[in-house]
Amino acid sequence: ESMLLTADVLELRANKDAMAKAAVVESPLEKGRGPVATVIVQNGTLRVGDYVVCGSSHGRVKALIDENNKQIKELLPSHTAVVTGLNEVPSSGEIMMAMDNEKEAKEYALKRHEYDRHRELSRSTKSTLEDMTSMIAEGKLKSLKVVLKADVHGSLEAIRTALNELRNEEVKVNVISSGVGGITENDVELVANSENCVLLGFNVRPTGGVKALAKQKNVDIRTYSIIYQLLDDITGMLTGMMAPKFTEENTGQAEVRDTFKSPKGMVAGCVVVDGKLVRGGMVRVIRDGVVAYEGKLTSLKRFKDDVEEIGNGYECGVIISNYDDVIVGDVIETFKKVEQKVSL
Repeated sequence: ESMLLTADVLELRANKDAMAKAAVVESPLEKGRGPVATVIVQNGTLRVGDYVVCGSSHGRVKALIDENNKQIKELLPSHTAVVTGLNEVPSSGEIMMAMDNEKEAKEYALKRHEYDRHRELSRSTKSTLEDMTSMIAEGKLKSLKVVLKADVHGSLEAIRTALNELRNEEVKVNVISSGVGGITENDVELVANSENCVLLGFNVRPTGGVKALAKQKNVDIRTYSIIYQLLDDITGMLTGMMAPKFTEENTGQAEVRDTFKSPKGMVAGCVVVDGKLVRGGMVRVIRDGVVAYEGKLTSLKRFKDDVEEIGNGYECGVIISNYDDVIVGDVIETFKKVEQKVSL
């Protein structure tokens, strides 16, 4: 109501006699129609037969289809319809403008294409020290390559943006190819020839030769109709690529009171002073507060009997795998590594 009141007070009016100017709301690739764009006219009147340019795409309006799926001859300001007749799918948010003739429309589209290409190529390649450090760090990231196809441009952009945000200091998503329309054999070939790559389809399904080729190339095509399910699956894949994380859980400490040799190695006579010593786990030798060795506790005896663990206050004999440099006064500490659940 506020917008309508402001427009009325300022006498904001569109000129329906001007050349049409419209904003693209959505742009899918439809079977039988080809590239189409849902537009809302901002100024002028868009008519069937008009030559139009929209970003780097162009064409002639073949049909205007209103919200009731009926064909109309013209589209007035502030009205919405689906436009057919473009040569390629435009981006959402692009401005569609009517032109006097086909030549002019093609020239504008070509200039826009060249401008976009030059802008991409003219980006500075000079690297500062910070940039180089960042590039080195990027090289250490594990990358999940994705080929993405969607039914409409809006969904494609939303999914691609969300995928690019799925990253941390260890893993990331790299969308190597994306487009509007069905899954093609070229998409399958690209995934088959790329390492660590997945093919995703949103509201599209592989058919006929595409399914046969995917089966032949052993390519798994994952299709979705809900964005959150797609993102959850990719998050799960990234989590699986992350290195496991462990935390230490100390089980006990013992002081070395005496040492003597045996055929199996140096035996440390100890008294448990904290917790319990556990056989078969990890062990470290601490000398004057400094870790002297870390390895595996292979033998744990109480008198002449082999035992699994020794509790606090009891004496025991300990043999550490591949380590014979135990001396009186050392502290032997046993611990185990507990794997933590990693998450993105």
